[in-house]
Amino acid sequence: MAAAVTVGAAGKDGLPGYQAHRHTVCKASQAAAKDKCNKKNIGCNAETDVKHIVNVLRMKTGEELWISDGDKKEYHCTIEAIDAEEVCLHILYSQEPDYELPNKIYLFQGLPKADKMELIIQKAVELGACQVIPVETKRCVVRLDGKKAAKKVERWQQIAESAAKQSKRMLIPSVHPVMTFKDALAWAKELDVRLIPYELAQGIAETKALLSEIRPGQSIGIFIGPEGGFEEKEIEAAIDAGVSTITLGKRILRTETAGLAILSVLMFQLEQ
Repeated sequence: MAAAVTVGAAGKDGLPGYQAHRHTVCKASQAAAKDKCNKKNIGCNAETDVKHIVNVLRMKTGEELWISDGDKKEYHCTIEAIDAEEVCLHILYSQEPDYELPNKIYLFQGLPKADKMELIIQKAVELGACQVIPVETKRCVVRLDGKKAAKKVERWQQIAESAAKQSKRMLIPSVHPVMTFKDALAWAKELDVRLIPYELAQGIAETKALLSEIRPGQSIGIFIGPEGGFEEKEIEAAIDAGVSTITLGKRILRTETAGLAILSVLMFQLEQ
C-alpha cells in the first residue's frame, strides 16, 4: 500500500509548522500500518523515501512531519529515530482531510509522441485523476511492447508518484500497463460515466448538460485520442459501448491539452 507523506520543518521562518510543505512517500502494507499506528509509532523504510528525508530534506530527530495512510487519514508525527535505512515516527494525532475529489476519474490516454505522456501524467495527477491508462489506438505513432513498454510504465509511475507528493494527494494514482482501445472500452464498462471528446459531437450546451448530471461518488472515464485523434470506427465502437461524446469547444486541442482541459472542468465542478 502506498501512503503519501508530507514533510515540513515546524516553526521555520517564525511560522507554525508546515507553512512550506515538502513531500515524500512512505510505502508499507496496510496491516503493518494499522499495527504500527495502534502502537503510536510508524516505521518508514522505503529506500527512496528514507534517502529523501535524510539526504535531501536533512531532517533530524524531533522534527515534525505529516504522513497519510493512502486512504482517508493523515497523521501528525515527530521523528523518534532516523538513520540511513529507516525513519521511526511517533504519532501525535490524526485527522481526515478532504484533499481527494469525491469521484474516481480514470484517464484513458492515447499514446502520444515524444515525452508528452510524462507531462500528461504529471498534470492529470495534480488535477485529481486516480488512474492513467495508456491506450494504443489506430493513429498512434508510438508502439510499445515487451520490455520497452514495462520500462516506460515504470518511468510514468515514478512521475505519478512525484506529482502526488507535490500536490499533496492522499493516494498515489497508478499508471496502468498499455492496453488496446478495444480492451480499454471493455475495462471501462463498469464505470458510471464515460466520456470521449469528439470534434463532431453536438454543441457545448449538450456537453454542459451532460457534465452537470455527474454526481459525487460516480466513477468517470475519459478517453483522449493521440495526435490525429480517433478513427471514425473507434468513435463508433465507443458509442456502441455506451461512451458519450462531448465537445471541448470550437478549437482543436492538442492531445496533451484535451485531457487536462476536461479534467480541469471536472475538478472545478466536483470539488467540495
